[in-house]
Amino acid sequence: MVKSTIILSAAAMASCAYAFAPQQVLSRNNLVSSTTAMQASRRDFFIRAGSTALVTLTTATINSSPAVAATTPPTAEEIERIKVGYKNIQYLLDNWEQETTVCRENGGECKRDADAARRAMGLRSTTDPLFQIEKVFNKVKYMEDIDLDKLEQFFEATEDWNTAMNMSNSMAFISQFAEYNPGGGKDEVLKYLNEAEIQVKLAEKALSVILDCVTSSPQ
Repeated sequence: MVKSTIILSAAAMASCAYAFAPQQVLSRNNLVSSTTAMQASRRDFFIRAGSTALVTLTTATINSSPAVAATTPPTAEEIERIKVGYKNIQYLLDNWEQETTVCRENGGECKRDADAARRAMGLRSTTDPLFQIEKVFNKVKYMEDIDLDKLEQFFEATEDWNTAMNMSNSMAFISQFAEYNPGGGKDEVLKYLNEAEIQVKLAEKALSVILDCVTSSPQ
């Protein structure tokens, strides 16, 4: 019972105390079939629908002032951030054990550390490529050359990204304290680190879909 309470407390801390969690996320585009919508252009329809699909997270952010709604498409630099972030996640997954193992100097003790996962997901520093990348996702619906047939996939992928990002953050956070919890130990650290890896893989899959949507042109 004590162990469960501590783990739940750590999960709550991961959600509330971490200063770099994104402020806004995209939820799935709810398509409404109506005569008016059919008469409107597909782009205008998705812009209206996408705008109403935003929800505000209760997670703390570095900047407490309300974010101004994006009305312009993402810049080339912002698209590049997605590309670089995706490559960083791929590298992390390809070298998971190496990147999540920290050893003391001069042949000292090695231990597993999930900090690399949080960094790759944009949760460690404002300089991380994927830091608050949801703000860039919010601008995608304003892109002139986006393939409209892929917009629904895009909104679904942003939902998947948000879920995986939050879960990986929680699992990585818990793993850092699992060794010191009552009944904990290195096995517990590895357990939650493996859970974090699963979530990073799901995030990589979602980001792949997002990247395809923002870099491909209509046929």
